[in-house]
Amino acid sequence: MAAKETTPEQQGFVYGALLLGWLIPGAGHFLTRHWIRGLILFASITAMFALGLAANGHLYAPNTHNVIEFLAFFGDLGAGGLFIVSKLLGFGNTVVSVVSADYGTMFAVVAGLLNIIAAVDAHNLSIGRKS
Repeated sequence: MAAKETTPEQQGFVYGALLLGWLIPGAGHFLTRHWIRGLILFASITAMFALGLAANGHLYAPNTHNVIEFLAFFGDLGAGGLFIVSKLLGFGNTVVSVVSADYGTMFAVVAGLLNIIAAVDAHNLSIGRKS
């Protein structure tokens, strides 16, 4: 019996879809030619993040003194370019003082977590682990 040789579908840098998908929501799926899925992910993640900021949501900064805020920062950071641009423009620096701001904060965190899942999915599509 001859052992079956497996060859990777893509040669070279295999993390392109992962990094691009993290930086721009849905872009990893565009790279793997899953246009509809990429468009749905871009629209939903961007809308969730924008609605979170519109509701006066807070974007976290790395805080090593509070574990919950540190984990929320990684959730926000998962939104990639949306988070980076928002922080550079000064959005999300509000103090949570109304109930809607708390919901807005969670919208931004969940948008980041969803973007991480989508980027990993795009990576799995690009390496052929998933079709």
